Formats: sequence, structure tokens, C-alpha cells
Amino acid sequence: MSTKYQKILREYVKKDAVNFGIGDTVKVQVKIPDAEKAGAFRLQAYSGVVISLKGEGNSANITVRRVAFGQGVERIFPLNSPLVDSVTVERRGSVRRAKLYYLRDKVGKGARIQEASRN
Repeated sequence: MSTKYQKILREYVKKDAVNFGIGDTVKVQVKIPDAEKAGAFRLQAYSGVVISLKGEGNSANITVRRVAFGQGVERIFPLNSPLVDSVTVERRGSVRRAKLYYLRDKVGKGARIQEASRN
């Protein structure tokens, strides 16, 4: 890679990385442009289970799934996007898979993830 490109990428890497993994329940704070005020943003929380973690460095993405009004909703967040304000872990999950796509077919108790034991 060229050095100019690397310098640009380094500007967007977030320093306050959160340690989370697949199966964890996270709350992602996303900046939404405010329609009332030009140039202003408001924060919107999106809470759900991390079912996928793709990429590394600047191109890292997470897929967060939640069930809203009986309908499964998934959203992909680029971790180093300036629109992603923060990611906080609400609950640690214990899973044995790298991708939790099987949760798409599960309903009710079958879609629950066991909480990680604290040792």
C-alpha cells in the first residue's frame, strides 16, 4: 500500500476499541443526521446480538441482530465509521460457532444464547 493511503486510513481507526465477540449482546450508538438542525446529529441506540464479525482493521464490520415486534432485524455496522459513536457490551454470550446465522431460523427459547460464565 502507498504511504498516503495508509496515513488516511490511520486517521479513521478508532483508538477506543471495545473487546467483544460473537454471541455478545451489544448496544451500538449510531449518529443520525437531525432533520431540524443542519449539520447536527442525534444518537440512536441499536441493541442486539453480534452474529458475525468480518474483516479486520479499517474494514471490520459487525452484523447485529435483534427481534423487533416479532420480526428479525439485522444491521451491519462498519466499526471504524465516523457515524458509529460507540459500542458497549451489555451481556457476554457463550457460543461455539464463528457465525451465528442459524439464529435466523430459531424462534423463542431456541434463539437464546447462554451467558458466559465469569471465572
